[in-house]
Amino acid sequence: MTEPLPVGVVGVGVLGWHHARHLASMPGVKLEGVYDIRRDRAEQVARALGTRACRSRQELLDRCRAVTIAVPTPVHAEVGLAALAAGRPVLMEKPLAATRREADDLLAAAEAGGVVLQVGHVERFNRALRAAAAYLDQPLFIECERLAPFQIRGSDVPVVLDLMIHDLDLILHLADGSEATDVRANGAAVMSPHLDVAHARVEFASGLIASVTASRIAEHRVRRLRIYQEYGCLELDLAAGRGEFIRLRRPAAAGAPGDLRNVTERVALEAPPSDALRLELAAFLQAVRGEREDIVTGLEGRLALDLALRVAEAVRQPPMPALPGV
Repeated sequence: MTEPLPVGVVGVGVLGWHHARHLASMPGVKLEGVYDIRRDRAEQVARALGTRACRSRQELLDRCRAVTIAVPTPVHAEVGLAALAAGRPVLMEKPLAATRREADDLLAAAEAGGVVLQVGHVERFNRALRAAAAYLDQPLFIECERLAPFQIRGSDVPVVLDLMIHDLDLILHLADGSEATDVRANGAAVMSPHLDVAHARVEFASGLIASVTASRIAEHRVRRLRIYQEYGCLELDLAAGRGEFIRLRRPAAAGAPGDLRNVTERVALEAPPSDALRLELAAFLQAVRGEREDIVTGLEGRLALDLALRVAEAVRQPPMPALPGV
């Protein structure tokens, strides 16, 4: 019988708690310990889950064979580099890092140590997206809308790194390697020193165009994704985990008169119920054991970070001066 894989969690705030509770109940895994700079929080989580509250990050690394990291973004690089230097595979919560340089350092450390570096873009495991996979066929236009009420947690970075980066990662995944050739954006800082609302238009070399909106000052949570392609449109509610595929009954019907309902059909998109974070953690553990490749690689996390930073930089650009006489 294979010994359980000893895994630890660094940072057990709101998100890290969910990492720890899943790992504590997953087969083939032993939650060896947790660490948080707030000692009382680490002890609280450890008592609840029947594990150990380590007194230092190094103690946790010494006890584990792999770690998940859910600390604030500004210290992702510091904590991740320490784990990778110790030869421990890492699941880093998104974004991979706060800067491109830090992301590059993490990639280099993972490559040098020959260890897994996976990034927590959990929407890749969303139930609606999994159900839509069989119907995806060279998207032409993508619309994303992600809104959330304001919270102090996450406001230490712009909304493009806090919320929008989820959708930017999905768009890059759907673009299938095509390069983002043009990024235009606007936004504003309203409740924090950083961007709290932003909209971006991204063009890709393949011709794909994406329109992305993110706000963390909304009244209600919204996570919508619309994917338009030839002869069809996918409308996904990522929050509910469901959607539908609207398509022409046959290409010749495109010019047919009458109600749109007469020439289209709607296919309900549903996948078996499952927790996206639990699926993400399971994929990470399989990658650590060498049973599969990691789903969201460090490189993919780096690409999503770069595009998010390009959006933030586009917002900061001064407006073009008016033409003379206009």
